[in-house]
Amino acid sequence: MKLQVLLITALFVQSIANAQWSPAGDKIKTDWAAQVDPQNPLPEYPRPILQRDRWKNLNGLWQYAIRPQGNNEPVTFDGDILVPFAVESALSGVGRTVGQDNELWYRRTFSVPKEWKNQLVMLHFGAVDWKTEVFLNDVKIGEHKGGYTPFRLNITPFLVQGEQKLVVKVWDPTDKGFQPRGKQVSSPNGIWYTAVTGIWQTVWLEPVPENHIISVKTVPDVDRSAFSVTVETAGKTHYEVAEIKLSDNGQIVATAKTVVSQTVRLHVPDPKLWSPDSPFLYDLEISLISNNRPVDKVRSYCALRKISCKRDNRGVVRLQLNNGDLFQFGPLDQGWFPDGLYTAPSDEALLFDIEKTKELGFNMIRKHVKVEPARWYYHCDRFGMLVWQDMPSGDRGLHWTTDRYSQTDHSERTEQSERNFYEEWKEILDLLYSNPSVVVWVPFNEAWGQFKTAEVTEWTKNYDPSRLVNPASGGNHHRTGDILDIHHYPYPKLFFYDAQRPTVLGEYGGIGLPVEGSLWQTDRNWGYVKFKDSKEVTDEYVKYAEQLKPLIRSGFSAAVYTQTTDVEGEVNGLFTYDRKILKLDAERLRKVNREICGMLE
Repeated sequence: MKLQVLLITALFVQSIANAQWSPAGDKIKTDWAAQVDPQNPLPEYPRPILQRDRWKNLNGLWQYAIRPQGNNEPVTFDGDILVPFAVESALSGVGRTVGQDNELWYRRTFSVPKEWKNQLVMLHFGAVDWKTEVFLNDVKIGEHKGGYTPFRLNITPFLVQGEQKLVVKVWDPTDKGFQPRGKQVSSPNGIWYTAVTGIWQTVWLEPVPENHIISVKTVPDVDRSAFSVTVETAGKTHYEVAEIKLSDNGQIVATAKTVVSQTVRLHVPDPKLWSPDSPFLYDLEISLISNNRPVDKVRSYCALRKISCKRDNRGVVRLQLNNGDLFQFGPLDQGWFPDGLYTAPSDEALLFDIEKTKELGFNMIRKHVKVEPARWYYHCDRFGMLVWQDMPSGDRGLHWTTDRYSQTDHSERTEQSERNFYEEWKEILDLLYSNPSVVVWVPFNEAWGQFKTAEVTEWTKNYDPSRLVNPASGGNHHRTGDILDIHHYPYPKLFFYDAQRPTVLGEYGGIGLPVEGSLWQTDRNWGYVKFKDSKEVTDEYVKYAEQLKPLIRSGFSAAVYTQTTDVEGEVNGLFTYDRKILKLDAERLRKVNREICGMLE
């Protein structure tokens, strides 16, 4: 009887929550939108590469208010918002624009589990766009600038008995500011999309000891069958010892001990390399030893893979994976959803684009001017998908110069803007440093906000010498970095070549097909070229692929097709924006893609 009462009560509470929340607006949605549980959205552990057993998810219904900039916390709020979906999105349940003159306020209460007593309690934000101020029990406890990277706050000193009051204030000027924003604009049109303001990744709590692990940096060395591992900690002292265990399917294959902040090498017997065909991941367990006893433990993973360049027997400098030539071929992936905008409605939806890209015969994804949640890279790691990671573009210099091959940058950045670029770019590199799927950094795209290219490229290369740096994909080109990247629409064309670096076709394609019933808008739909049906689009895609093949022999070492899905007014995706329809013939697509990926092997 008691169980029945609890079940009925739970169903009643859920029905109330469902009544309070429903998707906003009348735009198209994915099938996953109907599966969103407002009591428990995105319930998966948000940080797979540094995992502890205990945590608490704070996603769900919060209160929200939009108020003019510069005011105090509102006395009354406007209604409920479903976190972590941006306020402009349908899945937030709000669907409102904020703008540069307003601030977005959030409020909720939570309780700290009793079993976390005598532990520090950390409050984590996966990502909030853009300037965030956090208040706990009416005390401002911290702030963060940056729309794409996680940050955490120690809330322990500010906890009170019983329920805790959490308030978050966000300001985001979108395209009226200098900050990185990718393709967000105030007035969406063409290749520019709806603004994303506020919390858009998971918010969560985690208990940790006073001295605890905050990062585990792993760098593979394929040539010597080894990993370099560096463990960083927080706490009163930094003289603890980290004990590291490397496992292969449960069997420990290497161990090491090191003082924290010191790099230690782990030699791997009978090494298994990571590649798109065999994405093998080693397990890591790291224990923090203080005063001869374990005080903290995290789980992680790593992979042996090497990304490099080498001249082939024809004299062409090629991209290599694990010391073998590999043509890297994949779609330009914007990472937008019609219902969640920046945020996938579920982990299944987040994984969908990666799985389908792999199924269609590609081996690489260029993540275009956006950074995804940590789980996206985890899925790429375990599915074997190479990733070229863009820096989200920003500032007001989002334009092509008159001569993009003049080695002259014309950005209008201020000193503050440049400093902010480096701060946010470093946070992105730190976030993804240990993800084996990420093989290429791309600081600039098509001269959008491009500045001091050689300086930025060299800084990036020095900060992470284990990866290649593509200094400017289709932008102002300089003799710096590891790659020359040109764009040409719609068909592939090798019109610019570098004999000292790999030359890649960073964007081409853009074959458009509007599909009725899966359109964001019924008019003003845009593609580089547009066709009438699936056969015409497939024929054109295969024609471009066949044109690409001799260009690979001549000099291209990688290519990126535009794009994975439609996005808002763009209808040049392989899939419709709602992911319901693959526009091309899957078998023909898979066949020619696999032929291209295998051309240099």
